[in-house]
Amino acid sequence: METRVRFAPSPTGPLHIGGVRTALICYLFAKKNKGIFILRIEDTDQNRYVEGSEAYIQNALEWTGMVPDEGPANGGDFGPYRQSERKNIYQEHIQELIAKGKAYYAFDDTETLAEARKNAEKKGNSFRYGAENRMQFNNSLTLTKAEIDARLKGDYVVRLKVDPGNIITVYDEIRGTIQQDSNLLDDKILLKADGMPTYHFANVVDDYLMKITTVIRGEEWLPSLPIHQLLYDAFDWTAPQFMHLPLILKPSGKGKLSKRDGDKEGFPVFPLNWGDVAKGFKENGFLAEGFINYLALLGWNSGTEQEVFSLKELETDFSVQGIQKGGARFDYEKAKWINHQHLSAMEATDIYHFDLIKKQLQGVDSSKHLSLLELLKERLFTLNDLAQEIEWIQEPQNYDEKIVQKLLSKGALEVMQGMLDILKEVSDLSDLKEALMPWAKKNGINTGVMMQSLRVALVGKLAGPDIFEICNLLGKDVTLERIALAISYFNSKT
Repeated sequence: METRVRFAPSPTGPLHIGGVRTALICYLFAKKNKGIFILRIEDTDQNRYVEGSEAYIQNALEWTGMVPDEGPANGGDFGPYRQSERKNIYQEHIQELIAKGKAYYAFDDTETLAEARKNAEKKGNSFRYGAENRMQFNNSLTLTKAEIDARLKGDYVVRLKVDPGNIITVYDEIRGTIQQDSNLLDDKILLKADGMPTYHFANVVDDYLMKITTVIRGEEWLPSLPIHQLLYDAFDWTAPQFMHLPLILKPSGKGKLSKRDGDKEGFPVFPLNWGDVAKGFKENGFLAEGFINYLALLGWNSGTEQEVFSLKELETDFSVQGIQKGGARFDYEKAKWINHQHLSAMEATDIYHFDLIKKQLQGVDSSKHLSLLELLKERLFTLNDLAQEIEWIQEPQNYDEKIVQKLLSKGALEVMQGMLDILKEVSDLSDLKEALMPWAKKNGINTGVMMQSLRVALVGKLAGPDIFEICNLLGKDVTLERIALAISYFNSKT
């Protein structure tokens, strides 16, 4: 049987990274098993529909490289792939359940249900509409045919008829056998008053008709699994495999990661920008490869020490056995480190193609662009880091005062004057290092003081890439000018 796995988000806003991680596991499982990855849009809750969400979801998947094999934008033989376009299919199947006595019409108004809920709470109980009390309400189990026909002209819902006294057993590939006493389950609503199905009903019908072999989703849906099994049993259908993924937790490890956490601590929780409301990983300078690599590590490991993976490597190395049961703590610094590994391994010419890079290089001599990227790429954790890393190329930076005082006490003025004299005589800057080292040794100059003085003179601080590469990029005239400026500044501090 061909493996078919669906990712089925609701278009209620931007796609959270928890959803992207679910999509990734769906995608990897499908590809590892040479199967089909499907995008299905679960838009039955029209009150929560947000314009632009579906396009956002598609764009996010395409950016990460997880292009659906089937879906609203890609087509396929099992459409429509939007649930809002499958209403007639749900009506047909709801009638089948009603005819089999597995579901029933319910005509109760909100006031009646609210009163019943209030009375249950007064007694310290949770209200459940089910086997214990369904015969006390207005539904097709308690009304005559004539009454039912009359009420079908108004508002109604359809509920699943859950038989009491049964133990429902379901197997999850990650969590093992799960059992549920049917006495503790509601008669869940399957069809709402607006004629649209609930999640429980629609996803079971669609998964069966689309020949989904493995359902992979977040652990928040685990409590719904027994209800879904009852629906498969009601239709006499064989249920697919189930896998429920662990949550992505806050950086503290306590609770589910939310947009509020990102806003508070200054990191994105969405793959792409969502208007002006929220920034995405892409716009924060992440490579798609780095973003996906980090998400894969949230709740999964390969069983080896390897942490850096391409998408192709993940497709090959993925296994269900590597998925953990417990939640995975989000660590933005680790995400940046993973992204840094991918950036460092790239060719400068490939990095140069990103618009984020070209924007930051505006105003810099174009002949130096690739040389700068080659020099600095191993210092970049995100693409947006380049602006800070190239501040020194345009003009001298403010000197770090603590370092100035420290170097003055070690004779930096004399050292810089000596370097200035030597540099004037050097015709090729690639020979500067070979000229300075013998001079320092001959005159008993500490090499560390010499290198630190040169770096502060050129970039204003001690951190940065290779100082002789910086000299080459600045050129002889600018290097001489900056050393002379530093000598003047150091003199003013004596």
